[in-house]
Amino acid sequence: MKLNTKLFFTIFLMVFYVGISISQTIPKEELIFLTSEWKGERFDDGRPKIPDALLERAKNIGIDDAWTVLENEGYTNQFEGNWKMVNNDTPVVGRALTAMFMPSRPDVEKNVKERGINSQGRKGNTNSWPIEVLTKGDVYVADSFGKIDAGTLMGATLATSIFSKSGNGVVFNGSARDLESISKMEGFNAFVRDFHPSFLEEEVLMGLNTPIRIGQVMVLPGDLVLAKREGVLFIPAHLAEQVVGTAEFVALKDQFGFEMVKTKTYSTGEIDSKWSEPIKKEFLKWLDNHSELIQMSKETLDKLLSKRTW
Repeated sequence: MKLNTKLFFTIFLMVFYVGISISQTIPKEELIFLTSEWKGERFDDGRPKIPDALLERAKNIGIDDAWTVLENEGYTNQFEGNWKMVNNDTPVVGRALTAMFMPSRPDVEKNVKERGINSQGRKGNTNSWPIEVLTKGDVYVADSFGKIDAGTLMGATLATSIFSKSGNGVVFNGSARDLESISKMEGFNAFVRDFHPSFLEEEVLMGLNTPIRIGQVMVLPGDLVLAKREGVLFIPAHLAEQVVGTAEFVALKDQFGFEMVKTKTYSTGEIDSKWSEPIKKEFLKWLDNHSELIQMSKETLDKLLSKRTW
């Protein structure tokens, strides 16, 4: 069959520009493969899209309880500590949008910037490129190989742009500048290795929405980021509902236990060990009377109640 030259050229251009548009990212099929346990909605690039409602619930859970759930599931490398923050009392919770930076190499940086600017319509330095694709609920998570001096991935201007696009903060294995100005941004927070007055130098973006390493953790695009004063916990997307629901259940048990101890209904020893059947029955009655505190679905609650371990 004779090939239509015009059609062939059109298809070639389509494939060419699709390839260009995803440069510095992994193919959508690979991202879906790496996050294949996730069965929910995805962004166009394949990144898991944890529901907004679940993100809101995650803001209220304890990082210790969430960590315990992951440990029990065999995910033992999900927590990273030792951060400096803009505001100690402002958690950063959302879906990970990842970026990997490397020490600059003139030939590579030249090619990356030329392709980004001329073929993709990118603007500015490569540390601003991940900001362009942020959506509401995202957390900009970047591995800048721990660089502090000249490793400042953002200042006040980029922080403002990040917050306006995502409504969220950042987690940088690197540094940031303009602490005094950034600290005046109500609702914004940054988890960084340090703050430094220098400008970013000798770094280039080599991965956007790719797997990255933050300390001892492998972070995948779409992971649920739970960053609080204790540190940062990265929760695989497919475990987000389980982790949040279980942590909420633990919080309900704790609240019930506190009330029982304060009212001297049960002793500290009785509450702080495996519950007896009378305590469990009392807890179920307490749940019925405090239904407004239950955020998880009835299905999730019934599943947790059916376990013998609580």
